[in-house]
Amino acid sequence: MSVKETLQKDRIAAMRAGDTAKRNAIGLLLAAIKQEEIDGQTSLDDEGVLAVLTKQAKQRRESIADYEKAGRPEMMANEEAELMIIESYLPQQMDRAQIKAIAAETIAELGVTDAKGMGQVMGKLMPKLKGQADGRLVNEVVRELLQNQ
Repeated sequence: MSVKETLQKDRIAAMRAGDTAKRNAIGLLLAAIKQEEIDGQTSLDDEGVLAVLTKQAKQRRESIADYEKAGRPEMMANEEAELMIIESYLPQQMDRAQIKAIAAETIAELGVTDAKGMGQVMGKLMPKLKGQADGRLVNEVVRELLQNQ
């Protein structure tokens, strides 16, 4: 069963269970997927659907940070609830230690010794970690490793 089909079935289940928060969150995800399909004039496969979900999760994280700065805890809680639902459909994210190990290996492989090679390391590393790690965290870990050399 594809991710898109899973989302559709879970939305129906949420409707039947009366879980309006989950129903609404999944509805927004399905709408974003549909919009992406219309814009690209194609039907998205699982990889494309996961890319849309990742983008939606990133938007929620940014909104949470904005609402926190603005002192809007009720809006922040709503976004956090949606983010948890979105993340339940995404592949398990790597933790900092796993990212650090792969980044150190890539740095050694490329022979980069200072921050000037940051772009080269990120260019090689991000395709390996696509969908498994947040780009901001990867950037932070690589920068930290290069500064300590």
